[in-house]
Amino acid sequence: MEAQDKKSRLKEEIRASILDAAFTLAKENGWEAVSMRKIATMIAHTAPVIYDYFQNKEAIMRELARAGFRLLATGITTAQQEQEQPEQQLQSMWMAYLHFAQTEKEYYQLMFGMGIPLSADNSSSPEIDVFAGLIQDVIRQTANGEILSTEEVARRYFLQWSVVHGLIGLGRIYKDNTDTFNRNVVLDMLRQTTTVASAA
Repeated sequence: MEAQDKKSRLKEEIRASILDAAFTLAKENGWEAVSMRKIATMIAHTAPVIYDYFQNKEAIMRELARAGFRLLATGITTAQQEQEQPEQQLQSMWMAYLHFAQTEKEYYQLMFGMGIPLSADNSSSPEIDVFAGLIQDVIRQTANGEILSTEEVARRYFLQWSVVHGLIGLGRIYKDNTDTFNRNVVLDMLRQTTTVASAA
């Protein structure tokens, strides 16, 4: 049993080292520079060893994208818990999303800019479902007693998400945008979301 446990730990360590090496390569030279051969060199193994753990580069990137969504969910959960009222929670959660995109650029690019499916069959995944569920639950609570349909919640969620995601993209061009400016844009968006979504 002890030998089996040691073998399992070694396999987990190698798997983790593969993911760490891939992420390090991406931070240093971009995701395009990541290859199975370079990963193998970084962890002092041969390339065939990498294929024992991951089918291909996309499988490695998929696993890292899932890790990014888990990290994002942790951040927005913390932001939610720091506020009491749903309206303030939603603002804080979207600001945490902005912060994640700015500080975890490699993760964010992988999650939203590389076209990497989070599952091999292109279906949804628990990681992105958790993120969506956190935001949508608070959207329901901002309805002031109104019972929103599933479709209405989804519309407000995607409207808010598209604005914040667009703000992140524009921030790469308009680099002088401050946190205060971004916060005000988020506030304006949240004030208008109910009216715009209901009129759609």
